[in-house]
Parts: sequence; structure tokens; C-alpha cells
Amino acid sequence: MKKLFVLLALAGVTQLSAAADAAGDSNAAKNKVAMCIGCHGIAGYKATFPEVYRVPMLGGQSEKYIAAALSAYKKGERNHPSMVGIAKGLSEQDIADIAAYYAQQK
Repeated sequence: MKKLFVLLALAGVTQLSAAADAAGDSNAAKNKVAMCIGCHGIAGYKATFPEVYRVPMLGGQSEKYIAAALSAYKKGERNHPSMVGIAKGLSEQDIADIAAYYAQQK
């Protein structure tokens, strides 16, 4: 039983590592960022749900930061309702692609 647990744990670590290492393709993200642009593409934009919130611009942010933030929303570690809903629908590849797309912008 102990060996089975170790094997399952190692398999989980391998999967998490593979997801974290997904190479982002900024060209593939062009069709994935439509929901992002409505809020994150407007300088000074403020959302009003669930409270007034200044929406950060994503262009030029670190690829690692964007991927980590989207992953945290997906896992429920960050709690903005709109972002949680959007992030839960993203695959690990989607997250990597979106992060690459915004990181290469200025």
C-alpha cells in the first residue's frame, strides 16, 4: 500500500510539473483573450462587481506572474468571482498561452 501511495504521489508531481512547464504560444492566445480585453485592455478601467475594483493592465506583465495569477484563480486561491469563473474554464495550455501573449506586449 505504501508503494502505491508513493507511485501515485510521484505521478501527481510529474503532472503538476508538466503543467507548470507548459510552453506558452502567444499566437495561439489571440483567440483566447477575447474575454480579457474587455476589462484588462482599457487603461484606468474599474469593475463594479463585486465591489469597485481597479482592473490591472496585463500587457508587459511577467509571463510567470500572469500564469501564477490565473492558476491561483483557477484553484480558488484568489477569489475575485469574475476571474475565478473565467480561470476555471482555462486549460493549463490556455493559461500558458495567455501569459505568453500578455508578457510580450508593452
